Amino acid sequence: MSGKIVRLGKLEIGRRRILHLAGGSTLLIAAPAYWRKLSAQEKRIVIRDPGGPYAEGFTEAFHKPFKAATGIESVGVAGQHEPTSLIKGMVDTKTYTWDMALLSRAAHDQLIGEGNYLEKLNVSTPMIESTPKQYKTDFFAGNNVFAAILAYREDAFKGRKAPASWADYFNVKDFPGRRAMRKHPFDTIEQALLADGVAPDKVYPCDFDRAFKALDRVKKDIQIWWTGGAQTSQLLKTGEVDMCPTWNARAQAAIDEGAPVKIVWNQNIWSSEGWCIIKGTPKADMCREFIKFAVDPQRQAAWTKYISYGPTHPDAYKHIDAKRAAQLPTFPANQKGAVEVDNVFWAKNKDKITERMNSWLLT
Repeated sequence: MSGKIVRLGKLEIGRRRILHLAGGSTLLIAAPAYWRKLSAQEKRIVIRDPGGPYAEGFTEAFHKPFKAATGIESVGVAGQHEPTSLIKGMVDTKTYTWDMALLSRAAHDQLIGEGNYLEKLNVSTPMIESTPKQYKTDFFAGNNVFAAILAYREDAFKGRKAPASWADYFNVKDFPGRRAMRKHPFDTIEQALLADGVAPDKVYPCDFDRAFKALDRVKKDIQIWWTGGAQTSQLLKTGEVDMCPTWNARAQAAIDEGAPVKIVWNQNIWSSEGWCIIKGTPKADMCREFIKFAVDPQRQAAWTKYISYGPTHPDAYKHIDAKRAAQLPTFPANQKGAVEVDNVFWAKNKDKITERMNSWLLT
């Protein structure tokens, strides 16, 4: 990224702007006066996101109102899945294609565990302080929660009992039907263990031998091994399969398009995504201003209109329609019996178990 490096000193509060939020309320934003002296390029931060439905939601909920409130342009760019290698390269070469990124908790854990690749947030705001601890660290401000769930076609179970658990999904005799499953150990291993009777709070450390024995029982009944979330939306929408583990937003997308699909929240497997600042970016202070803005519950609520992932701040539910709220992973009723992904465990085991699963699929 071109442009002169700007050293940001102590904030000098100048003009104030009134930002109109969802629901007709307002938020008073104090903007540093010295930012008015910077060029347009200098008042610009680039933020990685996963693309797809995130792009429109982030533009409307964050980027447009943030520029209106502060004069800083935040630009969202789609980045590859789990971009840890790219971020390490930026930091090592001091070449910043991005200034900050929305990252999964797993990517955050890896970047912290393998070196000093993220900036401390150093953001003091009541909204971060009141965010539940499971959604934040010194380097990570939670934005949303996503969940792996079981989805099924209601028309495939008309007149008979529908699956209500992972045990039902693995019970081919009593719940016959066309099945799909993720071609990756993440989530799949946990689902197998839960189906085999492991209690949600005993899933980690995973007993891989037990998981593969459970998978052996359904292997021949899996018609499709999927590799991408968009694929699962299509499988459910067209009725190519009757049951499919997927992410809640992917199932919800099929529902929103009119497909007779039902989400089973029982024993959903969840993780979070959050805002991280890339170590060494000369625009870290502007990134901090963006985080202060984005963690506001009304901003998080606005984003849920575009994708059905749950906000991390409980107060966001004060600003979300009741029907939409019931579709989100952090809605209290959907959290009962949920399993939080242990990213530290997977960081240590993913390579060998991915290799084992690939070999298992070939036998």
